[in-house]
Amino acid sequence: MPMTISEKILAAHSGRPEVTPGDLVEARLDFVFANDITAPMSIRVFRDAGGERVFDPERVAMIPDHFVPNKDINSAIQAKELRDFARAQQLPHYFEVGRMGIEHVLLPEQGLVLPGDVIIGADSHTCTYGALGAFATGVGSTDLGAALVTGRTWFKVPESLRFVFNGELAPWVGGKDLILYTIGRIGVDGARYKAMEFSGPVIERLPMSDRFTMCNMAIEAGAKAGIIAPDAVTDAYVRGRAKRHYQFYRSDPEAVYEAVQEWDISGLEPQVACPHLPENVCGVSELRDVPIDQAVIGSCTNGRIEDLRIAASLLKGRRIAPHVRCIVIPGTPDVCRQALAEGLYEIFMNADAIVSTPTCGPCLGGYMGILAAGERAVSTTNRNFVGRMGHVQSEVYLASPAVAAASALVGRIAHPADVAAR
Repeated sequence: MPMTISEKILAAHSGRPEVTPGDLVEARLDFVFANDITAPMSIRVFRDAGGERVFDPERVAMIPDHFVPNKDINSAIQAKELRDFARAQQLPHYFEVGRMGIEHVLLPEQGLVLPGDVIIGADSHTCTYGALGAFATGVGSTDLGAALVTGRTWFKVPESLRFVFNGELAPWVGGKDLILYTIGRIGVDGARYKAMEFSGPVIERLPMSDRFTMCNMAIEAGAKAGIIAPDAVTDAYVRGRAKRHYQFYRSDPEAVYEAVQEWDISGLEPQVACPHLPENVCGVSELRDVPIDQAVIGSCTNGRIEDLRIAASLLKGRRIAPHVRCIVIPGTPDVCRQALAEGLYEIFMNADAIVSTPTCGPCLGGYMGILAAGERAVSTTNRNFVGRMGHVQSEVYLASPAVAAASALVGRIAHPADVAAR
C-alpha cells in the first residue's frame, strides 16, 4: 500500500508493514528531551511511575534553555532539578550554560536528532526536526515522563497535507516567509493534528536553515508534525554530525493526502504576521507606516548562523534607529563562535544592537526583551499571541531576520530592499 513519509516512519517504528491515518500505534522512540520549564514535571511523573533508570541515557536530553542563565530564584530551582536528574541518571546529553543552546537549534547541530527518527520533546516546537525527514512532535510533560521509563509512546497516525511550492524566490524571501504565507492561507487550525509535508522545486532549493524554520512553525497551523523529504541537502548537513545510524524515507508517488495545496510563489514579497495570531499575514509593503520599539533576531525559529548573516548584511555600516532596541540572540554557542569569527558581533554592536547569550528569553515573555504596555516589536520568533512577549497591551509582529533588521534601522516595519538600496 502506498504511504506518505510520515506513515512510513510510524509504521517502521511500530513494527507494522503499513499504517493508515486514524490507526493507533505504539511507536519506539529514537530521542526524547525536555527543557527547564517542562522537565521538572516530567521528572516527577517518571518517579511517580516507579522509574529508576531512563530507558536509554544516550537517547535522552535535558536542556535548560528558556530561563537561563537563571533570571530569578524560581528559574534557578527549575534548572537545578534538571541538573540533579541528569547527574543521577548519568545523562551524557545534559547541556549546562556555556554548552547549552536553544534546544531546537542545538539538537540538530549536535547530530542527536536524525532523518527517519521518531522524536518527542516536551516543547511544542519539536516539529522543527521534520526538516531532517524525521517524525517529530511535541508532547505534554506527562507523556514525556512516561516515555522516559518505556522509550515508547502512542500516536494516532495523522492525515497528511501536501504543500507544493513552485516558482522562484524573490530577493529577501526565505523559509520564514513561506511558512507565514502558508499559515496565512490555511489558518492557525488549518492543519490540526495533520502532518504538513512541504515539497516542490522551491523547497528542494532551500538550505537547511530555511527548512528548519518552516517545520518549526508547523505547530502554528495546528499540525502534529511538519516534514520535508530528505535529499542531498539533508545528507550534507547530517553527514559528519550524526551520532548514530539514520535512514531516509520518502513518500510514495501514489501516497494519499487529505489535501494538496500547490502555489507559485514567484511574486511573493516578505511576509509579516500581525497581532495577535500567526495567521494574520500580509506583505511587508502593507505595513510600512507601523512604528516599532524593539526588534528581536533569534529564537528556535531564526537563530542559526544563516539568519544572523542576513541580519548583519543589512546592519553593516548602519545604525539602529535611536528609539529602537535591537536584540540579537544566537541559537547555540557554536553559532556564537561562528558569528564572532565572521565579525558579525562587531557589525551588530557597531550598529547599536546587543548580542545575548543563547536563550529562548523574550520569545515566551521570559526575559531579555520584555515589552511594556503600548510597545510594539518586530520579531523573528514564532508566536504573537496577546501578552506573548510581555504586557497584554503590547504587540508582536512576526517576520524574517531581513525584515526585523531593516525595521530596526528605519524605526518602523520596513522592506529589506528599502534599506539595501540606500
